[in-house]
Amino acid sequence: MQKVIFIFFMICSFVSFSQTEVAKVLENMNAQEKAWNEGNIEGFMKYYWSNDSLKFIGKSGITYGWQKTLNNYKKSYPTKAEMGILTFSIKEATLLSPESIFLIGQWQLKKDKPAGGYFTLLWKKINGNWLIVADHTS
Repeated sequence: MQKVIFIFFMICSFVSFSQTEVAKVLENMNAQEKAWNEGNIEGFMKYYWSNDSLKFIGKSGITYGWQKTLNNYKKSYPTKAEMGILTFSIKEATLLSPESIFLIGQWQLKKDKPAGGYFTLLWKKINGNWLIVADHTS
């Protein structure tokens, strides 16, 4: 009986832990939306791993590195008006390990020429912070 209670306690602890960690990532996603909608690309990029190993996969292929990803965003969205209003819709968030979360979602930009698509993100907990280490956006 003690084994059953212990296993039940461990499962409950993991579920609680996973919900807390996923909630932290979702808070980061909300902060990204807010930064984008304020025209603050650097604030949006705060939640990407600031490392040359960051991977951003889009219609043009793979971009490696935080700075190159930032430069691409600035080139594609040079003004606040061209950035539009961003909305994320999260479809699924899965805790893969205590340090990894896989997230699937949809994005929409409201502007003169609306745009949108889907994304998959791999979030890693690095030095206590949840950061995107791989982003595949279509």
